[in-house]
Amino acid sequence: MNFYIIIPAHNEASSIALTLDSLVKQTLQPKRVVVINDNSTDSTREIVEGYCAKHKWIQLVNSKSSNEHLPGSKIINAFYKGFETLDEHYDVLCKFDADLIFPNNYLEQLAYHFSTDKKLGMAAGFCYIEKGDLWVLENLTRKDHIRGALKAYRKDCFLQIGKLKRSMGWDTVDELLAKFYGWEILTDESLQVKHLKPTGISYNKASKYLQGEAMYKMRYGFVITFISAIKLAYKKGSFSLFKDYLAGYFRAKKHNTEFLVSEKEGKFIRNLRWKGIFRKFKY
Repeated sequence: MNFYIIIPAHNEASSIALTLDSLVKQTLQPKRVVVINDNSTDSTREIVEGYCAKHKWIQLVNSKSSNEHLPGSKIINAFYKGFETLDEHYDVLCKFDADLIFPNNYLEQLAYHFSTDKKLGMAAGFCYIEKGDLWVLENLTRKDHIRGALKAYRKDCFLQIGKLKRSMGWDTVDELLAKFYGWEILTDESLQVKHLKPTGISYNKASKYLQGEAMYKMRYGFVITFISAIKLAYKKGSFSLFKDYLAGYFRAKKHNTEFLVSEKEGKFIRNLRWKGIFRKFKY
């Protein structure tokens, strides 16, 4: 099974070598790894060039973008810079962050899952962060959701969902659309991936509004957005985030921001969300 991996990287000199080392040591090595050096001002480029010299299947793409941190669009724009360099001979396409350390059997185990379940569209392990002397499960982890840091898509699924959206919320709408088209999603808790930089650590005020905007663009509607905003703000331990999410939602609604999904897909998404909410109340 051919794995192609795309890794957007911006000032990742402290971690990119650890990520690439863990991919080099895989029991099932990827066929292609493309690192997009996105406007880095540190030694990210030089570090990746060292790996390219040793491993022909690792490639570096240098890209220029703004220094502004915009979750969603910036990282997916970088992703596509890498995607444009690839051929079509992949079975599984991965979008990985540049601050991950994978267990040696990570790709081999994903290949097993994809091979044994032909309807499996997406699969991943779990992210763990360092606290003291321990690696603990990152609190944003859910068994029914694959983190944006470590996405792996079966080729047919990736193409059917329209690839990745250049927007905050891309790592949620991809799963919702996969389910819309009948694909299954799997998380394997035995695959413990070390996440060196916890999600959201560098988010600024402007970017936090984008979460609420994404909920609007996925056609959640106000009630589901309200519930989702409370839940997410609680997990992140900040009530101010709840206000930011709602402000982003209403701002997007006021400006008639373009949706990421069709009306039919939006209806499916709302029904799916309500089923999940009622299921939690039931138990």
